[in-house]
Amino acid sequence: MSKDKKKPEDLAAEEQAPQSQPAGEAAEQSVQPEGAAESPNPLLEELEALKKDLSDQEDKFLRLAAEYDNYRRRSQKEKESAWADAKAETAAAFLPVYDNLERALKQDTADEAYKKGVEMTMNQLKDVLSKLGMEEIPALGETFDPNLHNAVMHVEDDSVGENIIVDVFQAGFKAGDKVVRFAMVKVAN
Repeated sequence: MSKDKKKPEDLAAEEQAPQSQPAGEAAEQSVQPEGAAESPNPLLEELEALKKDLSDQEDKFLRLAAEYDNYRRRSQKEKESAWADAKAETAAAFLPVYDNLERALKQDTADEAYKKGVEMTMNQLKDVLSKLGMEEIPALGETFDPNLHNAVMHVEDDSVGENIIVDVFQAGFKAGDKVVRFAMVKVAN
């Protein structure tokens, strides 16, 4: 038989027989696919672990930054609150002086220089209180508000509307929205 013409049985036998290759290459080819299928690449595992660690560290950082921001805001509010409370307490310490000067102004006196001196002192005290953020609570002729006024007397008077303040015994003061001292008043009807 010629070389070109082979029997079909011989061709089938050749296909089944392994081709002759160097032993190192055949072993390498068979190990790589099997090794890759059996265990994942250690570099990919390390990369995934590093990504997870980075994500955890980033989360910790963001939480720490948020906690610090909350702490900073809370500290600022406490500082402002302490400052406002200190100013209100300082101004409240001057209120008895205010009351005494107010009583002195209501008294009749023959000495005009004395009256002028008391008026000037009262004006100075009002300026100091306003610089400390204190303002007098409006009362006379206003509608009674239990959040601002303290009713110590009640009078029946048809000429005045219901729950209208007809007399102020002691002026009330507030610092911002905080009432430092309620106004003592007499309420009609």
